[in-house]
Amino acid sequence: MPPLNLGNQQPKTPLNADQAWQITASRAAGTVLFFDFDGTLAPVDDDPTAVRPAPKALAAIEALAPVVQRVAIVSARPVEFLRDQLGGLAGVDLYGLYGLEHSHSGGETVTEPAALPWVPTMEELADLARVELPPGTLVEYKRLSVALHWRTAPQLGPTVQQWGQAQADRLGLRSQAGRMVLELKPPVDRDKGMVIGEAIKGATGAWYFGDDVSDIKAFAALRARAAADPDFLGVCVAVANPETGHEVANAADLTIESPAALGDFLTRALTHLP
Repeated sequence: MPPLNLGNQQPKTPLNADQAWQITASRAAGTVLFFDFDGTLAPVDDDPTAVRPAPKALAAIEALAPVVQRVAIVSARPVEFLRDQLGGLAGVDLYGLYGLEHSHSGGETVTEPAALPWVPTMEELADLARVELPPGTLVEYKRLSVALHWRTAPQLGPTVQQWGQAQADRLGLRSQAGRMVLELKPPVDRDKGMVIGEAIKGATGAWYFGDDVSDIKAFAALRARAAADPDFLGVCVAVANPETGHEVANAADLTIESPAALGDFLTRALTHLP
């Protein structure tokens, strides 16, 4: 296993993944494990509704949850979708729509109040996208956001992005680029970096696993905490992909080849933890 590049928290002797897990084991009760969903726990699919988590990754998370302080899924998906996909895993926190929704340990779904007035706008936007965008565009309505996918028609990317950005400018929305997708969301200050920055207060360590450009903000939150607290161990892990993988891997300490390989990686990690 190659050494980890721990950025501002680089120790005198570089760590490899096994050594990082050994350190994590010594502070497991204070460690938080964060996972993106699409492309990280689950392979990306042409049909977003058909995505399913890699079985071994799901089994490993179930085994890890009682060992560490918290396990959290931080995703662009709605909380209800995550809850259905994860089969009601006990002790796992869910942050949906980049943190606009959350549910702690199976509790009720709480929505960011500032986002609620934007629900009608998002519904109207989804209807408009279905009418105006060319066939081959997949419009995913998520109540508090609209995702415009062109995975099955890559040639539509420039058209969809131009249309989406024009709508964001017209309606005062924010846009989030991703893997052959542009997501339009309310102008509310919530993103993965903010979620992680808040969730690691009081933690002694954290790992974040992600595959897309939105996950780089989560990596930055771990870096900032490590820079402010030399005793904090933060590890940023990229899951490889052909679209944004290079950019995400450059921001990470370690790269894993696929969601299936992540399952193997987490299973090995269990051998180091109490």
